[in-house]
This record gives sequence, C-alpha cells and structure tokens, in this order.
Amino acid sequence: MPEGDTVFRAATKLREALAGKTLTRCDVRVPKFATVDLTGCVVDEVISRGKHLFIRVGDASIHSHLKMDGAWLVGGQIRRVQPHKIRIILETDDSRTAGIDLGVLEILKRDHDMDVVAHLGPDLLGDDWEPRIARDNLVADPQRPLAEALLDQRVMAGVGNVYANELCFVTGYLPTTPAGDVKDPLRMVQRARDMLWLNRSRINRTTTGDTRAGRDLWVYGRVGRPCRRCGTLIQSDTSGDRVSYWCPNCQT
Repeated sequence: MPEGDTVFRAATKLREALAGKTLTRCDVRVPKFATVDLTGCVVDEVISRGKHLFIRVGDASIHSHLKMDGAWLVGGQIRRVQPHKIRIILETDDSRTAGIDLGVLEILKRDHDMDVVAHLGPDLLGDDWEPRIARDNLVADPQRPLAEALLDQRVMAGVGNVYANELCFVTGYLPTTPAGDVKDPLRMVQRARDMLWLNRSRINRTTTGDTRAGRDLWVYGRVGRPCRRCGTLIQSDTSGDRVSYWCPNCQT
C-alpha cells in the first residue's frame, strides 16, 4: 500500500534511472497533458513530498500521486504491465520508466510546483521535518479520533492506514481515542518518523522489526488472529472510510 516510505523509495529509484539524463521519449497518456512532450530535456531532479512525487524536467515538473493502486516501474518490470494501465513513459538512452495507474498525473510549471503540496504538514522523510510542529498539529483538534488525525496529511505528511494502525498499537491507544488524550504527542510523532525512516529503503515494510512474511506487522490486516504481545484476538472496524485494527487488551 503506497505510503510515504513507498513514495520515497520510488523517487530514489527514478532518480537513479533518470537524473542528469536527457529524455529520448516522453509519452503522457492523460488527455489533458497528452500533447506535452519533454523529449530532449534533461531531468534535473526527482523529489518526494509526503505521498507526492515530482520529476523536474527543464521548466516543467511532472507531479504524481500513487493513491491506492499506483506505482512507478523501471526497466523490465514494465513489460509485465497491461498497456492500458500505463499513464506515462519516460525514456533515456539507457533507461525506461513508467507510471502505472497513477491517481494523479499532471504537468506543472516548475517554478510553482510546490504550491500543490503547500497544505501538507512536516514531511516525515523530508528536510523540513519538525516534530514540534507535527505535535501541535496532531492535538490541534483534541476531540478528533487519533487514527483520523494521524491520517491527515496536514498534520504530518507520509502516514497511511498501515502506519496509523501500527502507531496506535505501539503507543497503546485505540484508534478512536481523542487526540487530546495522548499523553505524549511529541513521542507519538517521533515514533511515526522512526517507523517511516527505518522502512524507507525496504521493500518488505516492518513495524515489528521482523521482515519475515506474516511477522512484519503488529495489528494491521490481522483481524481474528492473536495479538503478538498478549494473545488476545485482534479486532477491526470496517464501517469508516479506512479499516481500523486493534488489540482490545493492549490498547485502551
């Protein structure tokens, strides 16, 4: 599931494939931008901001957001993708990349590309990370359910549903706990930073410290299975926009 660490890793992969090279092909398959052709321009940099990714080429910036199903692929991976899923292809003399099922794909003026992410809170994996600002944002609405606040990218950029549920577990709070009841919100946001930072280069995300399949997460996706700490069966709530998971004994 694309979260901040996934996008950070995608940006790293694209940077290695494209940065400093001249585009020999630019095929944008989104009607609004289908006539844009950046062939002959040099890719200056690839950066991530929370769950957003920017490829800066000449005076343009290719902005994408993976949403739920999107991905950026490089090289041979692209051959396994059905053509109708490809939203953009970028090639150089020695590399080929493609954006697949991107939730957002647009071509922006480079000078103003950061305007589309100006509303985001501190980036958990970015140079602008500031835990005290994130802490203040987290508790700004003290009655807001904790998991909902963690998922709000205006609080801090990068947390998705996996991390929201895992953070609630490791800090001992139910997802429905009012954000204002968190005793140490600074520690909460610092744990979020630690989780994403440690996973930024891993394909197999883990919050337990064990990357083996089936042992990598505490509660997310484990409804009906025993809690790894106490053995109580994990519960879930599917009534909202996002599924919540928790241990009724460890989280109170």
